[in-house]
Amino acid sequence: MRVVVLGGLGGWPSASQGCAGFLIEHQGFRLLVDPGYATLQPLLTRLSAAAVDAVYVSHGHPDHCADLEPLLRARVLADRSVPALPVYAPTGSLDALLAIDEPGLIDPAYRLHGFTPGDGFDIGPYAVRTWSLPHWVPNAGLRLSVGGTVLAYTGDTGPSPALVELARDADLLIADATYVDQMPDRQVGFLSSAAEVGRYATAARTKEVLLTHLWPGTSPDAAVAAARRAFRGPVGVARPGLVVDVPA
Repeated sequence: MRVVVLGGLGGWPSASQGCAGFLIEHQGFRLLVDPGYATLQPLLTRLSAAAVDAVYVSHGHPDHCADLEPLLRARVLADRSVPALPVYAPTGSLDALLAIDEPGLIDPAYRLHGFTPGDGFDIGPYAVRTWSLPHWVPNAGLRLSVGGTVLAYTGDTGPSPALVELARDADLLIADATYVDQMPDRQVGFLSSAAEVGRYATAARTKEVLLTHLWPGTSPDAAVAAARRAFRGPVGVARPGLVVDVPA
C-alpha cells in the first residue's frame, strides 16, 4: 500500500500547502481520502481526475472535503463518458457541498454511498471499518486492510478509547495532531494534540505514525518531539508530496 500526501494542514491552506488529503494506492486502485482545500492541484500533478477510483470522506468540514466538488467538475465537464465516482461519506455530511453548483451539473459524476460511523464495508480491494469519533460533526475514523497491511486514519477527533481500537497494531496511523501539546479550552474534546497521539499510538502498538491536520504556523519539529515523548516508533508529519510505502 502506498500513501501519497496531498496536504496536511487543518483549518485553511497556506501559500505552500493544502489541508488534509491523501491518495492511497494498491495494485492500481486509487482511493482519495479527505480531499480538503487545495488538494486537487497536487493530485492532478500525479494523475488525471478520471483516474481516481473512489473517494472516502471522514466528515463534512470543508478542510476535509471542499476539493471534491472541483474534482467532480473536472470529471464530468471534461468527459461525460467517465463512470460515476463512488463517494463514501457519513450520511448527510456532503449535502451542502454537493448542492453549491448549477442544479444537476455534477450529478452524473458521482455515486454517493452514505454510511453511519461504525459501519464496515469494502472499497475496491480494501476492507473498511469505521469508528464514530468525537468532533463537532459526525466523524468517521477509518481502518483500511488489504493483503495483511493495515492503515488507520482518525479524521478529526478528540480523545476517545475507540482510538486505541482503531489504531491497534496498524502498520501506519495517520492521526489528527492539530496542536502540539496544550489544547485551547474551546477545542478540548473535539481535536487532538501530537502528545495525545503519541500516548494512544503506544497503547495501540502502532508501528508508525504520520501526524496531520497541524494548525497553520505550527512547528512540525515540535509536533514530532511531542509525539515521541510517549511513542518510540517512527513519527513523521504529513507534507505535500511525501510518499509512504506501507509494508505488510
